[in-house]
Formats: sequence, C-alpha cells, structure tokens
Amino acid sequence: MEHKSTMVNLFITLLIFPFITTCTVKAWTGEIHGRVVCDVCADGSVGPEDHVLEGAEVAVLCITKSGEVLNYQAFTNSRGIYTVAETMPESERWDACLARPISSFHEHCTHLGDGFSGVKFSYNHVSGYTHAVKPFVYRPVSIPIYCG
Repeated sequence: MEHKSTMVNLFITLLIFPFITTCTVKAWTGEIHGRVVCDVCADGSVGPEDHVLEGAEVAVLCITKSGEVLNYQAFTNSRGIYTVAETMPESERWDACLARPISSFHEHCTHLGDGFSGVKFSYNHVSGYTHAVKPFVYRPVSIPIYCG
C-alpha cells in the first residue's frame, strides 16, 4: 500500500512540475537615484558655500512595458540623495521614466533653478542596473551678500 502511495505522489509530481517551471516569472529590479543641492550663490557652479538639501521631495513617474504608469515619491536623505527602486516581473519592467523635483523644505533654498524642471529618460537596462539622474538645483530667493 505504501508503495502505491509513493507511486501516486511521484506521478502527480511529474505531472505538475513541468507546469510549475513554465509558470515561473523572472523577476526584474530597477533603481533610480539622484541628488538635490542648494546653489547658494546661484552661480551655476559647485563651491564651498553650496550644500545638499535633506528632505527635498522628488517625484518619479515610470511607464512599464505593458503601458502601466507608476508614480513614486521620494525624499532626500542627509546626503541629499533620493532613491526609488522596485522589483517586478520582467514583462512589466520600466520602459521610460520622468524624475522631477517637487519641493525643497529648506528655509532659504526654495527657488528651483532654471532648466531643472525634470529629466525624462529611457530605462532599457538589465535587472539590477542603477540609473543616476543629474542633480536638481535649488537657489535661495535672495542671494547672500558674500556671493557678490
């Protein structure tokens, strides 16, 4: 009786195993990161007076290969870096993305620099690839006197 039960289990396993292996979905992981900085003198160059912005909000919108639009919200860390990452089925991976700054919560540096409204890019990378976005730059509403 025990032998018959083992044979039935083996038979069922052999029937189901090919189905399970063909139904597995290959995972894909993508990552996008960037930096948000304050150009204190609004001179367009990085100097000792400039600093990163912690807590700045960035939105990242991605469209997948299947046409679904995914909206991500990220905030910068103490080094001014934001990161968005997701693991999904390979067939649903990102096709193109748009990263754009939303707001800076810094008390002085709140004016978005010219030409920094957003960055659109294709995302045709293999799983595990990290895409770096150019820095978003905020400027103070009024430039400090020492910048003159």
